[in-house]
Parts: sequence; structure tokens; C-alpha cells
Amino acid sequence: MLILLQANLVEEPVVTATTTGKMNLWTMATYGGPIMIILAIMLVFAIYMFIERLITLKQALEEDKSFMNRIRDYIYDGKIDAAQKLCRETNNPIARMVEKGISRLGRPMNDVLIAIENVGNLEIANLEKGLVIMASISGGAPMLGFLGTVTGMVTTFYNMSLNNTGTIQLADLSQGMYQAMVTTIAGLIVGIIAYFGYNYLVSRVDSVVRKLEARTMEFLDLLNEPA
Repeated sequence: MLILLQANLVEEPVVTATTTGKMNLWTMATYGGPIMIILAIMLVFAIYMFIERLITLKQALEEDKSFMNRIRDYIYDGKIDAAQKLCRETNNPIARMVEKGISRLGRPMNDVLIAIENVGNLEIANLEKGLVIMASISGGAPMLGFLGTVTGMVTTFYNMSLNNTGTIQLADLSQGMYQAMVTTIAGLIVGIIAYFGYNYLVSRVDSVVRKLEARTMEFLDLLNEPA
């Protein structure tokens, strides 16, 4: 009898170990509830917006080293139409700003500067398109995660209130606690990714703005140079 009891004690952990499943990311996500769907959509949108804006900003920073020199030669030679054609064939914010400045040649320098600045403001606004949404995701995702934490705790206490036996079972707590922890982690992950992505894009926009300002000054100096 004692031998059989010892055999049962040895075999019991083996059975428990084999029935215990390993948790993966998908299993954790399912515990998060409907809020995980919203966070997943926000993550996909933030990644898409980051890649799309990154490509746009990279194109804006690309510049032909000889562009301003060719513009200078055309203007000095009186070939205004050729200079405007070159600007139209060069697809970047600098070319569009210079083209607007060329179209105002012959007017006071202040009018030329205002025309260039107006185009520059439109170009910057186009480059910043979508960054507000990324900023909102970086701040809103953690808040949604914390909302999941609260709803998970409410679920936990609700399940406990339904138990009239006076004994709290682990199953009464697990569902709500899983939801609380998983949504918090997911919200923080999405928020962190969107936050760093947003700040990186802002730094790239600043680089484009500095280049636009430099080329604007170069173009104005070009017009003020003696023939």
C-alpha cells in the first residue's frame, strides 16, 4: 500500500507537466479582449504612417548638387523659361519654391521672399501630414491599455461577487487579471513605438526645413549678386 501511494505521488507532477500548455503571443492577445483589436489597428496604422512619411521625407531631402548652379546660369543668361522648366522637372520642395521665386522676378525682393515662404509653408504642412495622428497614438495607446486594466479589474471583482461559496477560486481571478496585464503591456508597446517613430519623423522634418531655408537664402543671394 505504501509503495502504491509513493508511485502515485511521483506520477502526479508528470501528468500536470504534460497538460500544462505554453503561452504564446497569440494566447496573450486573446486574453486582452476587444481593446486588443483597437490597439492592433493603431499599431498597424502607426507603422504604415511611419514608413510612408519616411519615404516622403527621404525624397524631400534628395537634391541634385548642380541644381542651384544651373538655375544661376539660366537666370544670368536670361533663360527664365529654361529655369522654370528645370524646376518643374525636378520633383522636390526646393524646386517648387525656386520656381515660385522665379515667377516673381522683376517685383520687389520682399514680394519674392513672401511668395517663396508661402510655398515653403505649404510644403512643410504636406511633410507633416499624419504626424498629429502618430502623436495621438503615442499618447492614446497607453491610455487604452490602462482602460483595459480597469475593465479587467472590474471583471475580476465581478466574478468574485458571483462566488457564493466563500472560497475564492483561481479561475475567478485569472480572466480579469490576464486582461488587465495584457492590455497594459500592449498599450505601452504601441505607445512607445509610436512615440519614438513620431520624434524621429519630426527630426527629419526639421532637417528638411533647414535645407529649405538654406536654399531660399541662396536663391535670394543669387538675385542680389551683381551681374
